[in-house]
Amino acid sequence: MLMKVSLLSLCSLLLAAQLHAAASLPVGGVETLATDADSPAKEALTAFREGRHAKALELAKPLAEKGNADAIYLMGYAYETGQGIEASRELALENYRKAAATGHKDSTYRLSFILLASEDEAERNQAREALETTSKDDPAVTGRILGEAYLRSRLSKEPDYDKTVFWWTKAATAGDIPSLLLLARLYEGQFGFADKKDLKQALGFYTKAAGLGDASAMVALGSRLLNGDKDNRNEKEGREWLKKAIDAKEYTAYLALGDFEENVKKDPKAALALYERGKDAGQVDCILRAADAYSEGKGIEKDPERGASLLESAAKAGSPQAHYRLAVKRLSTDKPELLLGYGHLLSAAAGGLPEAQNELGLLYLSGKLAVADTPAGVAWLTRAAQGGMAQAQNNLATLFEQGAAGVPQNFNTAGQLYTMAANQGHAAATLALARLYSKGTGVAVDLPKAWALATLAAERGEESAKKFASDLTEKLDETQRAKGLKDLETIKSGKPTEAKPADTKPADTKPADTKPADAKPASAPKPPKAAK
Repeated sequence: MLMKVSLLSLCSLLLAAQLHAAASLPVGGVETLATDADSPAKEALTAFREGRHAKALELAKPLAEKGNADAIYLMGYAYETGQGIEASRELALENYRKAAATGHKDSTYRLSFILLASEDEAERNQAREALETTSKDDPAVTGRILGEAYLRSRLSKEPDYDKTVFWWTKAATAGDIPSLLLLARLYEGQFGFADKKDLKQALGFYTKAAGLGDASAMVALGSRLLNGDKDNRNEKEGREWLKKAIDAKEYTAYLALGDFEENVKKDPKAALALYERGKDAGQVDCILRAADAYSEGKGIEKDPERGASLLESAAKAGSPQAHYRLAVKRLSTDKPELLLGYGHLLSAAAGGLPEAQNELGLLYLSGKLAVADTPAGVAWLTRAAQGGMAQAQNNLATLFEQGAAGVPQNFNTAGQLYTMAANQGHAAATLALARLYSKGTGVAVDLPKAWALATLAAERGEESAKKFASDLTEKLDETQRAKGLKDLETIKSGKPTEAKPADTKPADTKPADTKPADAKPASAPKPPKAAK
């Protein structure tokens, strides 16, 4: 139950969610498994895809008992996901191992996913061995997974840049387009390693992926050539790649072209014309951009009603961003339309938008929906934290630090969550982490590191951090000050911070003074524009 989550289980939850969302993982389970006409398990797999899970398992079980790898895989997937049968990690692993032993690659991938999410190092090493063996025949997918495992410290004590590059390069050389895109993002600095940032290398990988015919890579490349770093811009080539993407029916290209006209050329009228073309093609982000243009009068006469109408259209098309913006509109007025705002917020949260999940969690905790629903509030905050939202990680950390809202007080968990948020540049979480290190609350006492974090928090805009850092300075000797400066340099280099739990339970378990973020969804900032 979420209300009694421990440090180990919470961090496993967050990690599992990150791995599920990772580009390197096999997508879709049985949905992507080939079903040749001659496959004995074809009928079972088809039934499972259609949602007839009980019938699928009835058909698969006798085939699995006879050793059919596809059927064994299906049984493993059913146990993993709990579809048609009670979920069981052990039985999922057992079936995946049986199928993997026959050379069934999808079983190896699913098996490895489960093992890589484990807190048991031996299990993670089992995944590594299985993937390395499979990489001889399939360097593309296995290289992609191994690269990400090293990036996420699942096979090393800290992110291993060299092994990440090695495996992704091996996969890319085998023609794996996702690995080319991952390498491009790596060199853009999207995964840390600021000292390894190389935009020309990144463009090179985007170019290779686009050259292989990947339409999304064409958009990524064209967008960067038009809107990216000034030294690497090339309008002619950028437009050419985006035209190719449009010809391939990848209409996000209109978004990139519109952004170029709006932000680089400073021509909102031309931008709106492109957003309109994208809107007419059903591109939801273009609908959102057009809604902004009409609501704010950019490139056209201001027309709030038209803007609201477009937001409604985007919401009906399933856009979580549109639902979120409508929720903000409904909840941020002098007389909030609570039920309408709640409905849009719930739709945005269910659509996977971390900002909405965070606000929904706070709304449930606030008691504004007649009564406070603590389990639901913590559950939605946890989902937002799983999605990588720093503010949600900070909010959840504060609950664990204080033992508030029915959450059991756990300083170790709070420290891990503050660390996740601080690693993303969250100022308040950075200061909170400094406070924990200064007192040895949930982490080992480290005054130099506390000073470094407080100094960084001040640089990130947390006003109260200045005095905190100043007070710590007076407590440090010369050796400690030198270490503090070194720690600050290390953190700024982009290397992720790791919270080290204290060896013993701290004597001081009194909740800190900091309170959870105010549970007011109406205070949510204006939703950001849709990401390109």
